[in-house]
Amino acid sequence: QVQLVESGGGLVQAGGSLRLSCAASGRTFPSGYTYTMGWFRQAPGKEREFAAAINWDGTSTYYADSVKGRFTISRGSAKNTVYLQMNSLKPEDTAVYYCAASGRRCSGDGCYRAGYEYDYWGQGTQVTVSS
Repeated sequence: QVQLVESGGGLVQAGGSLRLSCAASGRTFPSGYTYTMGWFRQAPGKEREFAAAINWDGTSTYYADSVKGRFTISRGSAKNTVYLQMNSLKPEDTAVYYCAASGRRCSGDGCYRAGYEYDYWGQGTQVTVSS
C-alpha cells in the first residue's frame, strides 16, 4: 500500500510562514506511474478544497486563487517528495492539509483541481493560523 505522509503543520501567527512536506513511503507506486502531486485543505465545517499541484517533472504548477502569490509548491529531486511553502498566512488558511498523488494525464490550467483526479491520499497535517 502506497502511503503519503505529510509533515510540517503547526500553529503560526498571521503573517507567518510554514513549510509542509509530503513523502511517499511503503510500497512503491506501480511501475511507470508518473504522477502529479497536489495539496488540498479542509477547514472545519467546510468542503475540501484544492490549494496547489505540481506535475511529474515540476514544469507545471497550479494554484487556487486564494493562495496564489503566497504559496509555492515544489518537488524534491527524488520526485516522491513535494513541498508547500506557505507565506503571509491568514487565519482563513487554517485547515487540515492533505497531499495527494494523481496518475491522470491532463493539460491546461483547469487540471488537477478536483479530488476525484487523485489516486492516493495522505492522512493530513493541521495548520492553524492565529489572528
